[in-house]
Amino acid sequence: MVKTFRRECHRIIQSERTTIHGADGMLMVLQLAMAQVNKQQGGEFKVALSDVLMAWKQLLLDKLHLPPPNFACLENYDLILEAYESFLKRSNTVDLVDIFSMYKQLRVDSDPEELVQLFQFLSGRTEASELQESTVPSTPSSKSRSCSSQVVRRVFFSYLSLLVNSKNDMALTLTLDVPTRTLGRQAFTDIKHAAQNNNTSLFLAVTSFVRAIQLGGKGYAPTQSDPLRKHIKGLSDFVQFLDNLEEILGEISDPSVCGVRLVATIRAALVKGRSNGDAVYTAAEETAQELKERICQLHQIQKQTLHFLASPKAYAVNHATAYGGRDTVKVLMALLDEEALTPPCRNKADLLSEDQPVLSGAEGTCLLTLFRSPEVVTGCSPEPLTKRIQSRLDLLKPKVRERVIRSQFACTYKDEDELPLNRVLDFPSTSQVPTCVHPAPKFKTTPLDCGPVQQGATLGPGSGNAQNRDAGPSSRKEPGIKTQNKANKRKQVESDQYGGSENEPPQKKQPTSVSVKMPAKNVSKASNKKKLITGQAKLTSFFRV
Repeated sequence: MVKTFRRECHRIIQSERTTIHGADGMLMVLQLAMAQVNKQQGGEFKVALSDVLMAWKQLLLDKLHLPPPNFACLENYDLILEAYESFLKRSNTVDLVDIFSMYKQLRVDSDPEELVQLFQFLSGRTEASELQESTVPSTPSSKSRSCSSQVVRRVFFSYLSLLVNSKNDMALTLTLDVPTRTLGRQAFTDIKHAAQNNNTSLFLAVTSFVRAIQLGGKGYAPTQSDPLRKHIKGLSDFVQFLDNLEEILGEISDPSVCGVRLVATIRAALVKGRSNGDAVYTAAEETAQELKERICQLHQIQKQTLHFLASPKAYAVNHATAYGGRDTVKVLMALLDEEALTPPCRNKADLLSEDQPVLSGAEGTCLLTLFRSPEVVTGCSPEPLTKRIQSRLDLLKPKVRERVIRSQFACTYKDEDELPLNRVLDFPSTSQVPTCVHPAPKFKTTPLDCGPVQQGATLGPGSGNAQNRDAGPSSRKEPGIKTQNKANKRKQVESDQYGGSENEPPQKKQPTSVSVKMPAKNVSKASNKKKLITGQAKLTSFFRV
């Protein structure tokens, strides 16, 4: 059936490089389609294994035109089928049921038993498996393998599939971060969004970005805000590795030598940095040896069969179907077809589960995990219950403070646990300071009086009253005393109105018995030294107590 399709595929489809999904590939694509439909319906990008198996059986019966199942149909089966077919068309791939439909178109006679046999084969029935093992010669692809060996083998065939069909999104997904290139879920999500925005395949989105960085000028290079710029190193390594494989494919004309060289290059990348006893190392060695032998066998069969594939057409050059290494591409396509015809995996949970063997370090190789976009942290989604309980306990736990020695001015420091200092000591706050700009003048005694100076009087800067008060009775005998007293009195009132402060402490009384005549400059300097800041007197008395 597959050989007939390959011979006559140019009559039905446009591209000769269409690859085939086997039973396991069809099941994985169906899982992605169901998860996508669930996400579109307002749910999460997840799907239960039981729902996948139910939809799988219904899909096979529907496409093979067999009687419908006994159980009820799925709710969104039409949307699931549309998403499934869209993924195959976008990836330039077909499944085995499509191959059978094309095979019926190419043939005149048809056997109705073929439908039942194909359904049993894809369903994984025991009879079909025994029939396959008894009729088909034993090939490396039909042997039982461990789980890690199956994952390694899938990576080998994914790299070879990209050389044949670069639009295969599933193949790129399985090889993007194998070996490790620091391209995890976030990088794959950015690539997926770029491909959706440009309506291209994942491979074309990666290569176009890297080529624009390497070859494009300022006008053609991607913008600085492009999300793919964060993963430029890993994407460049991936494209460089595929360029090396393409170079080997184009330069070596012998299909056997070229195929062996390609498998050896992939094997070297997988085992790099691993020890001989590692499971991945052992699986890569065994898979590489099997593929080398099988490629040489297929090359010998190709020499004997002249019309194994359709001859290239003149118009096919622009369709990327004829270039150097075409004979090797024929061998690789035959190898991929054989892999697609292997019996399906018995354990569906191992195939579709997210807990699969890891080849790239931190990320798994499950398609569902990679295609699921990582959640954006917005601060609204609740944390796990254990984290919330632990954070609450840490918040309620009393904090241990170290006892430190503070200076005598420690009361001026800000302490979060104590009340403000103005409330503890009943100091007036800044809101209680008088805001009157022009207070009423206070009564002052004239310099002619022999009594003591008023306590509320304050010596303003530049006033000449201090000299006359301290001079005593001798100052009254100087000539022109009346004119000077009037001027001094006017200066005293002005200084009380604009230069005085109500928060200043009362000054001490000047002794009246002894009168010492001092210069005006010394008096002003002494008054400035005795002048205190606001609240300094009360603070000093507090420290004395």
